[in-house]
Amino acid sequence: MNTEDQKKIAAEKATESVKSGMVVGLGTGSTVYYALLRLGDRVREGLDIVGIPTSDGTERIAVAQQIPLTTLAAHPTIDLTIDGADEVDRHLNLIKGGGAALVREKIIANASKKILIVVDESKVSRVLGTNFPLPIEIARFGWEATQTAVNQICSSSTLRLALAHDRDQPLITDNGNYILDCHFDGIPAPDQVELQLNNIPGVVENGIFVNRADKIIVGTPSGIRYMEGRNA
Repeated sequence: MNTEDQKKIAAEKATESVKSGMVVGLGTGSTVYYALLRLGDRVREGLDIVGIPTSDGTERIAVAQQIPLTTLAAHPTIDLTIDGADEVDRHLNLIKGGGAALVREKIIANASKKILIVVDESKVSRVLGTNFPLPIEIARFGWEATQTAVNQICSSSTLRLALAHDRDQPLITDNGNYILDCHFDGIPAPDQVELQLNNIPGVVENGIFVNRADKIIVGTPSGIRYMEGRNA
């Protein structure tokens, strides 16, 4: 079973927890994509839900899949969110933001009763920050000064560049900000680092998610395994 197959089985398993009448947080990323496709199938089969997307990209996919959408203003409490992660540790702490949607993802997570995270086996590590850089969304104004301050906490950081024809230009998030990808030699105390980074003027939010996931659904070459947390 290759990586894409692992992503697909994890994402589709998560959608089994979605029931009619739910408000569902719709995450961002290549693994959640498979969940969106499956939810679209279920909606066309009669599943009655409304979704709140965490990015413009997810919104476009949801619309194409005919998933009805709503807003946090209309539904401030979300029953269930399905999202991905770039790295997961054994305590169910997460690094997110590879898809540059970390601010909206954290807002959605904060409004959710339950959060299911879907990953393939390669995303699981013993300590956060060993296999994936930490994304930090920062204001464009004075970004160089913000980066200097951030580099006092991490070993180094790079400004994320746009894809395709704009490779030499900074990536602009859905919120109009920049992303720094910050390199650590492990983050053994992610709760402390999350607070330290968010106290820097110019930092909008960072991609450390602590004590938020209820269950991690991991796709492996031999099938599904689970990592369970606070409300599993």
